Amino acid sequence: MTHAAPQTPSLETRDLTIRFGGHVAVNAVSCAFRPGELTVIVGPNGAGKTTYFNLISGQLKPSAGQVLKDGRDITRLAPSGRARAGIGRAFQLTNLFPQLSVLENIRLAVQARAGVGRQFLRRAAAHTELTRKAEGYLEATRLTGIAHQTAAALPHGDQRKLEVALLLAMEPDVFMFDEPTAGMSLDHAPDVLELIAEIKKDTRRTVLLVEHKMDVVRALADRIIVLHNGTLLADGKPDEIMNSDLVREVYLGKRGAA
Repeated sequence: MTHAAPQTPSLETRDLTIRFGGHVAVNAVSCAFRPGELTVIVGPNGAGKTTYFNLISGQLKPSAGQVLKDGRDITRLAPSGRARAGIGRAFQLTNLFPQLSVLENIRLAVQARAGVGRQFLRRAAAHTELTRKAEGYLEATRLTGIAHQTAAALPHGDQRKLEVALLLAMEPDVFMFDEPTAGMSLDHAPDVLELIAEIKKDTRRTVLLVEHKMDVVRALADRIIVLHNGTLLADGKPDEIMNSDLVREVYLGKRGAA
């Protein structure tokens, strides 16, 4: 009998470590992430979750270890190079133009993804094609009705949806969401979670989510990894992690029984 070769992870960290002076914020974390899987990263405050995200997306340089994308070492790449390699990070985007409309923001992201400049846009057909694609992302993120409002005028929940639209427009295959419902009202949070659930349906995509709300974790996770004091404490299926006495003691506490 022949066996299929194991799938190369879309994203992998090997002994990823960062020290700030004498403090080890992320300590030799090795983890592989594959297409079709949504992994939620949990842990108490100060566990190193966002720092781990910053190491993956390139905002921080590791003290040791590697980040690999599709088996290629990208540890030395800047955030822009990692974005071109297919790593997309939402909810901490800096390329939101507050005085431009929702549609204009998305069209700029589509234009950046296509690698086109103003010369290209002088052709009416090219401009129309980019607008058509942008309108598709508007529809996918339920923003069509406010396409011509400025980004600055949007309520917080709609700004979050716009950030998802911008991420979709960049067409990554690894999606990273850092506490996507933070600061959102109970009315708006389900909209963003539904968008993430839609992204997850495409089995070519890999989704990483930092989250502390356990109802969100339960609703979305295929897998949970637990960080504690910068170290990978546990990695497994949601039921396994939720029922782990060690995880309950370190992180979930009494909430684990809820």
